[in-house]
Parts: sequence; structure tokens; C-alpha cells
Amino acid sequence: MIAKEWILNVPVYQPGKPITEVARELGFDDVDEIIKVASNENELGPSPKALEAMAAVASEMHRYPDGGGFYLKEKLADKLGVKPENILLGNGSNELIEFLGHVFLKPGANLVMSECAFVVYRLVAALFNAEAVSAPMKNFTHDLDAMLAAITPETRMVVICNPNNPTGTLNTPAEIEAFLEKLPDHVLAVFDEAYFELVPDEAKADLLKHVRAGRKNVIVLRTFSKAYGLAGLRIGYAIADEELIAMLNHVRQPFNANSMAQAAALAALDDDDHIAKTREMVFQGLELFSTELPRILSRRSEAKADGNGLEFVPSFANFILVKTGNGVEVFNELQKRKVIVRPMAGYGLADWIRITIGTPEQNRAVLNALKEIL
Repeated sequence: MIAKEWILNVPVYQPGKPITEVARELGFDDVDEIIKVASNENELGPSPKALEAMAAVASEMHRYPDGGGFYLKEKLADKLGVKPENILLGNGSNELIEFLGHVFLKPGANLVMSECAFVVYRLVAALFNAEAVSAPMKNFTHDLDAMLAAITPETRMVVICNPNNPTGTLNTPAEIEAFLEKLPDHVLAVFDEAYFELVPDEAKADLLKHVRAGRKNVIVLRTFSKAYGLAGLRIGYAIADEELIAMLNHVRQPFNANSMAQAAALAALDDDDHIAKTREMVFQGLELFSTELPRILSRRSEAKADGNGLEFVPSFANFILVKTGNGVEVFNELQKRKVIVRPMAGYGLADWIRITIGTPEQNRAVLNALKEIL
């Protein structure tokens, strides 16, 4: 077989193991005792309204889904103040990122991203034999001036994850607007807002005003996987100028957004109370970690002759990045204590782990396990 010569060089995303497999390997009898805070999921689960909607359509799963996502796009358009033609549904926002690669990336082209930004952009660039140009970060935050400086005539996209995964940092609305004023017209600005609903309202940049104004080189990606708690259904959406959405539709496969996902997303949009509870859980959890981690830092610094203690990055998302020293080793030790986190060596952060903010009980259990280890 003759394959594209670069495909074997595309890195393979390494998922975490299922909880049941971790339990089997470590000899745990009760899977429910394991705390999985590795994937930035909503530990409250889906909205009760979404669960009811899924149950209501379960008997219709022998039918193909609405290939155009008519009702979901109508509701999103009404909620966001745009037209349905400005919206494209995806099998999670990851599929939307791949659509962008199909349309804009090719050998010789490049995309610009930050050095510790969401790894899928690097994988998609490799998939199309394009280059992913890494700009240095400043205090774990996108350095937008450095990203502008990295743009060349061959640049097709510049990606800003805001808040950024895995650092949790946020660029301010003023920084975003200044960046867009300087962005060349030939470059598409991709704003990945997977954690948008979890950002304090006063810190949110309004990027949809550029879509409403007809700007053609801005696209916003959002998802139902995080705040809405529908990660298992894989449903995301893009908001952009009609012409750009039409281009992306050329590479979209039919029926890419399944019926269960569309029904759940429609119902979830009506449950503001669930989003409010999720935000409260996350805000309180971040406050707890921000209070307790320095105490662990203090104790560890006193115990270690070299003074190396625990560091963390203040977060605007539902996770926190923590420097523990040898992240893989700490990950393994936490697993023995029935806690699953995400080691960050794949992002060039070998001494760090990422911890999803969970329920108060989960957060306390994670902190107690960290105290034991560190």
C-alpha cells in the first residue's frame, strides 16, 4: 500500500485509560471510589433536561439525524444574536478544527499557535503536512504580539485558545481587540472558546460582534463538552461569516452531528440553572485550590533542602495546572490513591499535572492525596 509519506510521522493522541481498566490494574474492587479529574469534564454531569431529552429520542435511533442541524442552529442563532447561516455543527470542536485544516492547510502553509496550547492544532497541522509554528508564551498566557511576529506570507491560521488548555490562562478583551487590529487580512483568527461559559462575565471578550459585523477572518469555536456536560456525545459548533461556514460545509460529512447529541444540546441550552450550578462549583473549587495549594507549597518547601515547592497557574477554566515535580511519577502515585489526573509531559511540562475542578468532596480528596505524596 502506498500511503502519504508524512502520515506515519503524525503524532497519535494518547487518551487516558478507562476507569474500569485502572481499577483492574490496581486491584480496586469499587470503581465508584475512583476520582477521575483528568479530562476537564463537568463533574455535575449533564443537565437533567438534557437527560430527559436523550431518553425521549432513544427509540428513534434507527433514523438518521437531521443532517443540517436545523433546530439546534436556530436556537443557537437566537441565543447568540447571529443567523443560522453563521453556524456549523461538528462532532465535537475537534472535528471543526479538522475542517479548518481541510480548507486552509497544505504542504508549505503554516498555522501559528502558542507553545503550550491545545495539542490538537499541532496534530491537525501535521495531518495536512503543514507546519505548526510555536510562539513563546508569557506567564503561561498567549503572547499575542509574539504570535503576530510569527506570522509569514505562508500563514493561514493563528489559533488563540481562550481560556487556554492546559494552562487555564485568559487574554483580556483589550488584548484581543488590539491583536485583531494588527492581524493581516490573509490570516484566519481561530478563537477556541471551549471553556467560554465558565469565564467570569466581566473577563469575556465579545468576538461575536466581529461575526455580526461581517468580518471574514474570524471564527469562534465552542462546545457542549465542558460546561454543558455532554462530552460523551461529541457536539460542538463554529460561528463565523456565512462565506466561511459555506466553505467548511464543503468538507463536512453528512450526518456528522448525531440525533442524541442534537436533542441533548437543544435541551441543555434551556437549563440556565445547571450552568449556574456548574459555574458556582468551578469558582468555589478554584478558590479552594488557590487557598490550599500554597499551604502544601509552604510545607513542601520547608521539607526540601532545595526549596522547590508546589506552583500552580491561576485558572479561568474548570481545571488547574500544578507543578509537582515529575508529573508522571505524581500521576502514578495519585492513581494508587484512587485519583486520576493528567500528566503534562506531552506539552513539554514534565514537572506538571492538570487537575479538573470537581465537586467539593472530590476536590478535598485530591488535595488530601497530594498532601500525602508531596
